[in-house]
Amino acid sequence: MNSTKRHFHFITLFPQTIEVWLTTSIIGRAAKAGLFEYSLVQLREFSNDKHHSVDDATYGGGGGMVLRVEPLVAAVESLWDRWGKDNCEVIYFSPAGTTLTQRLIETELVKSPSQLILICGHYEGVDERFIEGWVDRQISLGDFVVTGGEIAALAYCDALVRQISGALGAETGALNESFRLTSKSGRLLEYPQYTRPAEFRGLRVPEVLLSGAHELIEAWRQKQSLIRTELRRPDLLKEFTQPKGDM
Repeated sequence: MNSTKRHFHFITLFPQTIEVWLTTSIIGRAAKAGLFEYSLVQLREFSNDKHHSVDDATYGGGGGMVLRVEPLVAAVESLWDRWGKDNCEVIYFSPAGTTLTQRLIETELVKSPSQLILICGHYEGVDERFIEGWVDRQISLGDFVVTGGEIAALAYCDALVRQISGALGAETGALNESFRLTSKSGRLLEYPQYTRPAEFRGLRVPEVLLSGAHELIEAWRQKQSLIRTELRRPDLLKEFTQPKGDM
């Protein structure tokens, strides 16, 4: 990630759900160490009525409510006024967005501006005029629906923070978890991991891992990564074996 410190601004109806995650575990320690900053923006504070409502029925009929354009725009523009529009990127989390992947994080999102405004949608979505006029990027976690955009926004923040030097406490940590970086053109699933005891209820750790022979261990891990990827995520294996010039 570039050297610019990131500031994540969560525009949300439920700031408490964000606070819990960002103050605990690895991400909490990274925030406390000053490796990134965040702010929680309550959307209802930008409502223009006495009831602090931010949603309304959709034009044309149909079930569900839609977040109104006025409070969303007011919240975003308040951050633009403080930080400068050119220093901000407004991200809305939606199934219509680009799927969030590790490759996208490492090749494109790490180059994003210092101020990241994350829109946590609810109900049936947001007024399309807000997306057309104020949103810079749409991101999706995948082809499924969750209750609120806070889940997607936290996943995005967490994945990006992990790329910051020192956030994991070890420089190689981000490369060796869940996905294993195996070449400049692809990834494999991580090999199986084991710890003590060496035997539990008749289930033994593979002998090669107890051998201390580092070359044999690395060869075993590479093979297991290939096998696991072929069985569980053949799409990744295809990407891994595809010539770089064809991507």
